[in-house]
Amino acid sequence: MTSEERRVIFASSLGTMFEWYDFFVYGALAAVFSKLFFAGVNDTAAFIFALLVFAAGFAVRPFGALVFGRLGDLVGRKYTFLVTILIMGLSTFFVGLLPTYGSIGILAPVGLVLLRMLQGLAIGGEYGGAATYVAEHAPKGKRGAYTSWIQMTATVGLFLSLLVIMGCRWVMTPEDFNAWGWRVPFLLSALLLGVSVWIRLKLDESPVFKKMKAEGKGSKTPLRESFARWGNLKIVLLALFGLSMGQAVVWYTGQFYSLIFLTQVLKVEPQTANLLVAGGLVIGTPFFVIFGMLSDRIGRKPIIMAGCLLAVLSYMPIFHGITHFANPALERAQAASPVTVAADPAGCSFQFNPVGTAAFTSSCDIAKSALVKRGVPYDNISASAGAVTQIHVGGTVIDAYDAKAQGSAEAAATFDAALSDALHVAGYPAQAANEDINEPMVILLIGLLVIFGAMTYGPIAAMLVEMFPTRIRYSSLSLPYHIGNGWFGGFMPPVAFAVIAATGNIYDGLWYPIIVVGVCFVIGTLFLPETKDRDIHHGS
Repeated sequence: MTSEERRVIFASSLGTMFEWYDFFVYGALAAVFSKLFFAGVNDTAAFIFALLVFAAGFAVRPFGALVFGRLGDLVGRKYTFLVTILIMGLSTFFVGLLPTYGSIGILAPVGLVLLRMLQGLAIGGEYGGAATYVAEHAPKGKRGAYTSWIQMTATVGLFLSLLVIMGCRWVMTPEDFNAWGWRVPFLLSALLLGVSVWIRLKLDESPVFKKMKAEGKGSKTPLRESFARWGNLKIVLLALFGLSMGQAVVWYTGQFYSLIFLTQVLKVEPQTANLLVAGGLVIGTPFFVIFGMLSDRIGRKPIIMAGCLLAVLSYMPIFHGITHFANPALERAQAASPVTVAADPAGCSFQFNPVGTAAFTSSCDIAKSALVKRGVPYDNISASAGAVTQIHVGGTVIDAYDAKAQGSAEAAATFDAALSDALHVAGYPAQAANEDINEPMVILLIGLLVIFGAMTYGPIAAMLVEMFPTRIRYSSLSLPYHIGNGWFGGFMPPVAFAVIAATGNIYDGLWYPIIVVGVCFVIGTLFLPETKDRDIHHGS
């Protein structure tokens, strides 16, 4: 590797890592945002809303891919990802200045959504530019190795966000952190922005792009060539459904949903959960480069498809293992005193309402929300039409209440006290006890999840670059990547958590990644070509 190639990889990776830090720091603080920005709804709905705001950044990523992909194919890779990093850094900084719901009411979540959407637009343009830029500097036979450093930046960005959050929690009281300390990780983005812009200003344009422009072979309509011509569109669709859709869900299951599962389902204390996930990231992160390098030898496709298959086969046993080692008291209580909810199915809602138009006030919704809030698994049984929902904890029965009925405030206090007492007697822990957590085993299991993500993510940048010609490469690879990661991956946590709230089974949320990744594995295995030996100058 020449000094110029090292500089390109370092500068591109560092800037991209800072962008991922900016993008992910919100996700790591979703539980805090649910209390500060969604105070007008119940705790379960508030956390789902907080995850949906996180997902809002993902929802607009494909639009960022279109806008900045077109710009990158027209004017160049370097200048485009200078613009994206400015948008990302500034929008993250302003999240740190945003007043909460208690200060400005509904304007707080509205402002938060708008800033998250700006972040999504920026990251939608960043990834395709960085991956293309590095790949076009790489010699043949080294593209997997070189671009794997870009792939590693997402995990390192998440790791950095967890470290900063843990540092802030370490030096502050919980009250101070929840009141104002959560702002510090966002305000730090101003420093990261300055460093990133300074580094990227020193970079030169991609040699492949400069050669194409000098020869007059650039595209004047990259979006039309990419998506309005079937010859290229079918490759875009294959890249989405046979590649990035599965990769995205594997990555977010291992590195984000595992954190949500620990904190919201197993009730592991946030600082401890961050340390456990950070430990898993330390184990798994080097494998992004290892699998990128290996893909230069044996191919991209077999490694990515193997990662998808291993994820599908192992998610259920791994998450059962995380429960066993992170909260054994919950596992024992569930076995000894199972909880059931007896309710009229007609009165039970699926508590997933992205636009906030529904209120979950029936006795069934109240009962399920109370159990999910406490991290208590439950089974469902049908009751007669119109019956008041009952929670059975072992041999104890607690009547729920209708939040719209007269005297609901008094009923709520009675219900909460009775449910808490019954769960305590049955041995259900209010929080996972730190002394009971088998930390090495939890870290090892999360590390395995991260390694599956490395198998699918490490080689994917090289493969996407190799699937498309230079003149429309930025546009063509960005859209399927960001639909896969923005929509299929980004909506995985809120959908999975809402499924748990509806069914009561803490493992039912895993059916989302199992099905999506399974479908991707079948499509990719049958139809994806191997690309490692392709000449990326072809079609330029």
